[in-house]
Amino acid sequence: MHALRRCVRSLFQSSQSFRRASSAAASTFKASELEVQLCKESDLRPKPDPNKLIFGQNWSDHMLEVEWTQEAGWGRPRISPIHNLQLHPSAQVFHYATELFEGTKAYRGVDNQIRLFRPELNMKRMNTTAERVTLPTFDGDELIRCIRKLVEIEKEWVPYSQTSTLYIRPTIIATEACIGVHKSKAALLFVITGPVGPYYPTGFKPVSLLASPKFVRAWEGGCGGYKMGSNYGPTIGPQIEAAKHNCQQVLWLYGPDHEVTEVGTMNLFAFWTNEKGEKELVTPSLDKGLILPGITRQSLLDLAREWGEFKVTERSLYMKEIVTALKEKRLKELFGAGTACIVCPIESILYEETRLQIPTMSEGAPITMRFHKELTDIQYGRVQHSWACVV
Repeated sequence: MHALRRCVRSLFQSSQSFRRASSAAASTFKASELEVQLCKESDLRPKPDPNKLIFGQNWSDHMLEVEWTQEAGWGRPRISPIHNLQLHPSAQVFHYATELFEGTKAYRGVDNQIRLFRPELNMKRMNTTAERVTLPTFDGDELIRCIRKLVEIEKEWVPYSQTSTLYIRPTIIATEACIGVHKSKAALLFVITGPVGPYYPTGFKPVSLLASPKFVRAWEGGCGGYKMGSNYGPTIGPQIEAAKHNCQQVLWLYGPDHEVTEVGTMNLFAFWTNEKGEKELVTPSLDKGLILPGITRQSLLDLAREWGEFKVTERSLYMKEIVTALKEKRLKELFGAGTACIVCPIESILYEETRLQIPTMSEGAPITMRFHKELTDIQYGRVQHSWACVV
């Protein structure tokens, strides 16, 4: 009897171990299991002129997909010719905006090698957003390996240019065919890529901002710190309103004290002499969840701290501080930062019916331009750096 009990216990423990191992295997997909189906030679499309690229309007020949279900977990990743998705009209993504996305780029360097830029930070942010919107998480290193293979296949879509790049858009959507507000039992991760031109095709152009407290992008306890489509669609109306006032972007304010958060879809930076007479780079902090933890934002902070030439601060920033610094001639530069443009100088802010003239370009924006040069030097391989991941 004792021997029988030991045998049953052993079988039970083995069964438990197997289930745990199976669960662990299903908790992520594996790049080693990547399946590849290439386009026929006759189906490959001609590459567009890198000097005439418009952002988001050209797509490469292949895409990456990985399916997930609650029962089986992650399936095998596969690369196949780019195609339309087939989804039931009741798929949750259509009704409850249960989705997320990322944005990164592949750069063709001066040595003809193709590089990604800090992709591990995109993976971290992607998983953080997935947890918030109850979509499945995954091993970021495995997705990076899959993306590297996709970019390798699409290497001729990476422009032979020091200004144009291959944009990479990883996305996860809830695909369960069920109208009901609950965690989806099915999801699809996909990655599409396409060549994009420089954000400023005719050179660096400073922008004007509309700062109006009647438009609020994010609030404490909300989702402003996550990269999901529901944060972007509602900003289109205020963007149109800004254009009516001859402004290119919206400076998003929060609360009765008009706290500054983001500029358009970018993080905001101010370079000034603070009230103590110190040179300082300031950007809104992440602690309230009002702004996106941008990859470019983090890179600028890391570079500035590495330089060690001025104080670097992450804290709440208010319009009254910008107005006062401007009046006292302490504000030197104001700029946005993001993947699309790297840095974007700001020349004016329409605030409380007054257009504030920002002196960013009066001396050539030395800090803004230095950031731009140092990041692009890394991205295009002019400087060797651990942030650049060779494909």
